[in-house]
Amino acid sequence: MKLQLASLLLLGLIGPQTYAQSAKPREVPTDVMQRVYEEVKTPYKYGLVLVTDDNQKKMDCPSVFRKGNKWYMTYIIYDGRGYETWLAQSKDLLKWETKGKIMAFTDTTDWDTNQKAGYVALQDHKWGGSYQWQPYAGRYWMSYFGGKSRGYEKGLLSIGMAYTDKDPTKVHAWQRLPQPVLRPDDKDVRWWENHTIYKSSVIWDQQKTTGHPFVMYYNANGDSLDTKRGAERIGMAVSDDMVHWSRYLRNPVLNHHKGITGDAYLQKVDGIDKDLWVMFYFGAFYPGIKGAVNRFACSYDLTHWTDWSGQNLIEPSEPYDELFAHKSFVVKHKGVVYHYYCAVNKPDQRGIAVATSKDLGKSQVTFIAPPEKKKKEGKASTN
Repeated sequence: MKLQLASLLLLGLIGPQTYAQSAKPREVPTDVMQRVYEEVKTPYKYGLVLVTDDNQKKMDCPSVFRKGNKWYMTYIIYDGRGYETWLAQSKDLLKWETKGKIMAFTDTTDWDTNQKAGYVALQDHKWGGSYQWQPYAGRYWMSYFGGKSRGYEKGLLSIGMAYTDKDPTKVHAWQRLPQPVLRPDDKDVRWWENHTIYKSSVIWDQQKTTGHPFVMYYNANGDSLDTKRGAERIGMAVSDDMVHWSRYLRNPVLNHHKGITGDAYLQKVDGIDKDLWVMFYFGAFYPGIKGAVNRFACSYDLTHWTDWSGQNLIEPSEPYDELFAHKSFVVKHKGVVYHYYCAVNKPDQRGIAVATSKDLGKSQVTFIAPPEKKKKEGKASTN
């Protein structure tokens, strides 16, 4: 097979990139997977870094980027009505300060009036790189899932695109394309995504491995008449302009058949093996997985993924994440790996926590006391 491909390359019938990708194995070798695990593991839990000021609110889905000597995080908050997208800032990746809201509810007839859960798109994806938010066509971009129904992920949820030509580190209202770019009721919808579409992640692949520069990974629920019983899986879409998107494959690229496989986030780790991509994702409620945990898969071509079969990267172990420890965003800076994730405790308080590859101490941030605990404390402290 390699000889045939080489002959096609010499005859000019295929290009160098096609040859390079075709010559790569579909399966990532076991020793390479083990090296990735050793590179990205973060055994030291620093703890919570951002929490809400109200037990009615739930914080989720961190995206971290860098500009100059400061770091920034977008995240989402659910307040009983739906999701909005917020921005925070840090100097050291450990102490974070909320700056404000960048995508808010809109009291209109818009398709996304009550749900706007956004995620950084087109970030520098080099492992240990700049982590800068890269503009395209004079704009910074976020993919987001939106909807018009009130409640926790209720109603028809679809993927939209938001953008700004202003500084993304400054709090301001982002603009949005007028209609979703992917819907679960599109005519070409796949069998695995025909109920609800959730989180998306977009990379800028300038090598055009798929034939397109922009590649989206997203998880969706489908394949069952009962939407509560359908599994979530991760699939792909592609674009040439960030505005018009097409589904890329008939089937999902990561599928555990039950439970949830979701919230993909990619980085390219050429230091371990050339053209090696790592997909961080979370798994929940399928055989071999207890609760919700963070794991990873690897690929050479962005379509064929080898799932890691070893130890979880992040799993419940502390009072603040004893229910779920999931939804990855991982960066490497000055030799230290920071793995941000959504931490959920048994009272269902949700905040952003981080684990690191080096012991950096313990956070002093805690969830506010649950209502019943505050009430008891109030009775005991009447003076």
